[in-house]
Amino acid sequence: MNEKEKKQEQISIAALKAGDRAEFARLVDEYSNMVYRLGMRILNNPQDAEDALQETFLKAFRSIKNFKEQSSISTWLYRIATNEALMMIRKRKPEINQVDLQKEDDSESYESLEIVDWEKLPEDRLLSDEVVDVLDESVRKLTPALRVVFVLRDIEGLSVSETAGILNLSEAAVKTRLSRARMHLREELSVYFGGELEKENDHEKNT
Repeated sequence: MNEKEKKQEQISIAALKAGDRAEFARLVDEYSNMVYRLGMRILNNPQDAEDALQETFLKAFRSIKNFKEQSSISTWLYRIATNEALMMIRKRKPEINQVDLQKEDDSESYESLEIVDWEKLPEDRLLSDEVVDVLDESVRKLTPALRVVFVLRDIEGLSVSETAGILNLSEAAVKTRLSRARMHLREELSVYFGGELEKENDHEKNT
């Protein structure tokens, strides 16, 4: 964010804290897609994502006066939206408690699959809608603790520091979970691409 953008955000925050409803409406308009998208990726349910969206802006409206401006307004909204989504997961799945979401067993081990060389596949196959669907499904299979880190860092593009602050984790914990999430996804996709390579090889043999 450059100096002009920072100054504009400061003016916007001042208006929000003063109770400017038009400015709050602009905030909702600007960030509602971001908040809904985040909710969908964490919750995998349109109605839950819509509920999280409404709760996020309701809480933002109620607590804007307490916003300390130690982060950008977007990061602050990410934090509220993420907390709302995780609260909904806990309500939907009581067996997943706060400890489960804050801590991930670093001693977890699993047999690593052979990683497929994806470069052997045609580019149009790699960029197909089917592959995107496979990736989305693989993300949904991640545990909530891993999924939220992956979504914030690799999909939404937040920094390790921002992700750590939003989730109240150390940067080391974020990096560990992100590495584990990426490995799970790579292995899931390798199963899919392994089958695709077999099809490609069979096609070449028959032509």
